[in-house]
Amino acid sequence: MAELYLDLALVDRREVLDVAASASGQPAYLLEKDVWVVWSLDTLFAGPLRAPLVFKGGTSLSKAYGAIRRFSEDVDLTYDIRALVPELVRGRLDALPPNRSQEKRWTKAVDRALSAWIRDAAAPALARALQVVEPGGEVAVKASDVFIRYAALLEGAGYGRPEVKLEFGGRATGEPAAAMEVRCDAADHVRGVQFPTAKPRVLRAERTFWEKATAAHVFCVQRRVRGEGFARHWHDLVRLDDAGVAASALADRGSAGGGCGTQGCVLWRKGCVGKVGGLQGGGGRRFAARSRRGRALGVGRRLRADGGRRVVTRRSGAV
Repeated sequence: MAELYLDLALVDRREVLDVAASASGQPAYLLEKDVWVVWSLDTLFAGPLRAPLVFKGGTSLSKAYGAIRRFSEDVDLTYDIRALVPELVRGRLDALPPNRSQEKRWTKAVDRALSAWIRDAAAPALARALQVVEPGGEVAVKASDVFIRYAALLEGAGYGRPEVKLEFGGRATGEPAAAMEVRCDAADHVRGVQFPTAKPRVLRAERTFWEKATAAHVFCVQRRVRGEGFARHWHDLVRLDDAGVAASALADRGSAGGGCGTQGCVLWRKGCVGKVGGLQGGGGRRFAARSRRGRALGVGRRLRADGGRRVVTRRSGAV
């Protein structure tokens, strides 16, 4: 019978990770962190919280879809706005502020309700669950982010910080999404050990493509430096193109809908309404880095949707 990884003595956990690292070629400290990423997802989606959450972002592309190969340490989660502030949504199918004058009111209400849920429900539940499997760990809250800090068995740098960052948002419905299985990277390389698994509701990869394309567009139009980490959006867009997700997203206009189909809603959810323009609607959508900053970044591909039928790509070798 397989032993549970989290029931093993610390010295045995380290040995298991060393075996998995040797077999997989991945650093052992990242495999350890990956275990806590999966544990966090399982605790959120299968634990007592049972909140209307959806797993999204780069980590979902890696863990659920296998579409990207980079290690993504942050876990992006959306709390369904329809459940978070039902008094504002009131059955609106698009779950969006009816006009610009209501945007600030909605934003404040969402932030207030989300902070209260994190403080009163999510963080305490995660802390209780963590103490069962990792008595030396702790849960910390900063604004709408929750940090799961564990006692590292192995040393790392950069992405190797012994913590998992859960980034919560509440400006979207999280649709379209479906339950998908998520496993630890080490699981395929060690026999006789059962690692944590999770089955979160995951945002469709095509929808994540549109969110990342929008983020890239906003960056280029605003011409504001946001740090090197923002380059991940271009990396992920290229990988999504390689995986066929970009073509699927561009061919299916519905993947940009359900709360992401108009410039106003996308930019409200990015906190940029009234500041950014340039998303073409009607016959198609076009995301291109026309600004000087976009050209300086050497955007790896130019993605264009003509009536939702084709993708024009241009490699620069910069991604």
